Amino acid sequence: MDRDIITQVTLEQENANKIATTGIEREQLGLIDSLVPLPHAIIISGVRRCGKSTLMRQILKKHYENEIYFVDFEDERFVKFTTEDFNALYETLIELYGLKHVFFFDEIQNIEDWELFVRRIHREKNKVFITGSNASLLSSELSTRLTGRHIVIELLPFSFREYLQYHQITYNEKSFFITQERAILKKYFNEFLENGGMPEYLEHKNPLVLQNVYENILYKDVIVRYEIKEVKAIRELTLDLLSNVGAPLSYTKMKNTLNLGSVNTVKNYIHYLENAYLIFTLDRFAFSVSQQTLLQKKVYAIDTGLVKQIAFHFSKKQGRYLENIVYLELRRRYKEIFYYKTEDNLEVDFLVREGTKIVLLIQVTESLKDPKTRDREYTALTKAMRELHVEKGLILTQEEEPVDPEFPEIEVQAIYYWLLKYTHLSFY
Repeated sequence: MDRDIITQVTLEQENANKIATTGIEREQLGLIDSLVPLPHAIIISGVRRCGKSTLMRQILKKHYENEIYFVDFEDERFVKFTTEDFNALYETLIELYGLKHVFFFDEIQNIEDWELFVRRIHREKNKVFITGSNASLLSSELSTRLTGRHIVIELLPFSFREYLQYHQITYNEKSFFITQERAILKKYFNEFLENGGMPEYLEHKNPLVLQNVYENILYKDVIVRYEIKEVKAIRELTLDLLSNVGAPLSYTKMKNTLNLGSVNTVKNYIHYLENAYLIFTLDRFAFSVSQQTLLQKKVYAIDTGLVKQIAFHFSKKQGRYLENIVYLELRRRYKEIFYYKTEDNLEVDFLVREGTKIVLLIQVTESLKDPKTRDREYTALTKAMRELHVEKGLILTQEEEPVDPEFPEIEVQAIYYWLLKYTHLSFY
């Protein structure tokens, strides 16, 4: 790649970075504070346009100011950049800004064999921060080259707490008991359910923003990256998955519907979509790992706002969207999440395990007012608790519901309250 172009891009990115806003402080910034003193490379991984670059700027401003090199490899002028150009880039950075020891690389996985350069500068005792929008690519390549020397932070779109912060809505413990303040929180939760948490969409409120994000993910991060020829099939598959969040996956049915050659093709396509963070699959819990891999999975989406703009949806799916929001929040808080089916095939939406201990069983439903719904949710949860020897269960609903005196071991909470009450986050 031409050295003058490298210099031009580097200078322009430096100027753009100086005037870019840092937005609201992301919750993951608190996690990163404890990682800054460590020698490990820090990987910020997540879907396109969820705020990874903004989080990088927040880290820069809080911890480093003028001590860093910043390079965004998403810039189309880097399209001809190869492994051989890394040294020229390094020399250019030193010539322009002097010798520094902190590197911020945005979407570096676009460059083949990038991990070789990262390994070299990391071994020279430099601190490295990397963002990327491909989960498998980042983890597999860094695991090979930087074994035990990197930590992954997963960044999702705004949580409900961040959504309120974005809209400058404050709350405290008393807010849940004051009628007016509680009503405001409910109002914004209903908006959050509709709009999702993609920062750029919340700024412009134009559906074209989410449609553009969707197309970029599907085309750049999936179709082009994996050289998929059956473009129509993967588009239809993706639309079907987004239209059925919270539903079980049937690989055979999808193969037949889309006229694909094999079940493995369907599995591969879904794996690619997961790598791009467009969807997530959830395993059914079993004590045997080998048995678990054979059980049916469920699917969730990266953002309810994106689903509502892209997918087919109906009013009866409101409960599934609530379930999707709960899944994303659980993903922020815990590493091991499953769903569960009792011995007589009753489903519990979420099971959370920490180490060898099952710590949470959760049902999500729009309302418990219908006696059939109430009976279904309580019955499934109590049977699961008995089978798994779990002492307490949780039901999350759209509205506040009183605890049923018949089931004192099962707590009932409004989802908006649950989302705001607990803020435990985890990294990988």
